[in-house]
Amino acid sequence: MNNKVIGIIGGMGPEATANFYMNLIKATKVNADQDHFRVIIDSNSKIPDRTKAILGRGESPVNQMIDAAKNLEKTGVDIGCIPCITAHYFIEDVSKAVNYPILNALKELEKFIELRFSNIKKIGILATSGTVNSELFTKYLKDYHVIYPSKEIQQNKVMEAIYSDEIGIKSGKDFKEAKRLLIEAGEYLISEGADVLIAGCTEIVLAIKPEDFSKPLVDPMEVVIKKLIGEI
Repeated sequence: MNNKVIGIIGGMGPEATANFYMNLIKATKVNADQDHFRVIIDSNSKIPDRTKAILGRGESPVNQMIDAAKNLEKTGVDIGCIPCITAHYFIEDVSKAVNYPILNALKELEKFIELRFSNIKKIGILATSGTVNSELFTKYLKDYHVIYPSKEIQQNKVMEAIYSDEIGIKSGKDFKEAKRLLIEAGEYLISEGADVLIAGCTEIVLAIKPEDFSKPLVDPMEVVIKKLIGEI
């Protein structure tokens, strides 16, 4: 039972990586410690910022992501995952560099939405500007109308909530103000007709929860965990 070895290419950011691992532990049905998966984590917080790279303002993270992936390969992992949505912009380059499969959270999300939600038309995305500009969700959710916050809301609410030195989730501060901003951004998407919201950045679910909204909030990392433990 649960014999496969899972590799986590982490550190983007560290708290999101830790949260993913804790959620994996909680989701795994066990009777004893030995029933859990063996998990190998390379949490490299020195990997260059993915959003800056996508926007052409910083160094590419690919080489260091590949280094982490190869470190996991040396340990004999059977399957890998990346608890950072923005980093999925580079997943094809990383996957080509190793001989084990790396789960693509966006592909798994697409299948999950088709399975769990019927007759929905619009999907609202809360994500970093790098992810928004890369149109990752538009690429993978091509059968739906994908909508994003306005440019003003994206910068002043979503990015502020994630990156701000004063209140940002990545700064490790109290998430109260970040939560308020993200709820306001989510409510904007709902007002624009979103039937489902996607937490398109792994830090976002550290501050907001499904019960904060009148429409379903889906965390792609929860979908990845369900895939890993065989629930979908």
